[in-house]
Amino acid sequence: MLVDTKPSTFEELLRISGLSHGTDVWLNNAQSLINDRTITLQDAICTRDDIMLYLIKQGLPPKPAFKIMECVRKGKATKDPEKWAEYEALMREHNVPEWYINSCKKIKYMFPKAHAAAYVTNAFRIAWFKVHIPKAYYTAYFTIRADAFDSEYMAQGKEKAKNKMKEIELLGNAASNKEKDMYSVLEIVLEMYERGINFLPIDLYKSHATKFIMEDDGIRPPLNSIPGLGTVAAESIDVAKKDGKFMSIDDLKIRSRAGKSVLELLEKFGCLKGMSQSNQLSLFV
Repeated sequence: MLVDTKPSTFEELLRISGLSHGTDVWLNNAQSLINDRTITLQDAICTRDDIMLYLIKQGLPPKPAFKIMECVRKGKATKDPEKWAEYEALMREHNVPEWYINSCKKIKYMFPKAHAAAYVTNAFRIAWFKVHIPKAYYTAYFTIRADAFDSEYMAQGKEKAKNKMKEIELLGNAASNKEKDMYSVLEIVLEMYERGINFLPIDLYKSHATKFIMEDDGIRPPLNSIPGLGTVAAESIDVAKKDGKFMSIDDLKIRSRAGKSVLELLEKFGCLKGMSQSNQLSLFV
């Protein structure tokens, strides 16, 4: 859609949002008209409001203009042929082009303009951060959207991320939904690496339980991004460490109620480095 319409203004992005969220508004409708150069993006019917405002501009009284808009946006043009014939006659009386009448007739559902404006405003803000403060963007994205984030493949450097992507690609249609979701996150991870931003090691004290943290040298993944370490266990560790550093692995186990498997995962990712097993002192050397 972006390739076909080549938007250059915010208003055009808003129109595209309307086209992409409607039913039979773009496909088999506005797309063909634009590709055939019958109309431009500015002429296309993109949101509900466009219809009423255009018809009033053409000289139709506000009430029938509103009724035609309601009929079109609910996809009723083909469901009530008799009423639609009246509307067609009224539009022709006011010199509404045939392409416009036919376009209205094809529409099954349309976005309200305010809804499209809200979508585009939000998307534009996100895009601004992605371009100008990328570290903040990726930190927020991975925290909020990346449910399939896996530190084993994503936080170990660009090559490991690439290799995992190739592995999923080779599976083709045999790839599971989980692997497909992971691939989408890997694309964002690779993009981040290509922009010179790296992940910092997961740290027992510096990492949050569930949120990625933006730091000067990179982005620090949370404890629950360790595959197999659930959110409940991560939050228990997060609460326990607020009372001070752990004296030993046993102390961590008691205070956070961490099981053997959780401790093994923390050790695997280097989170227990330098920590003794017990805080008991040996009497013999």
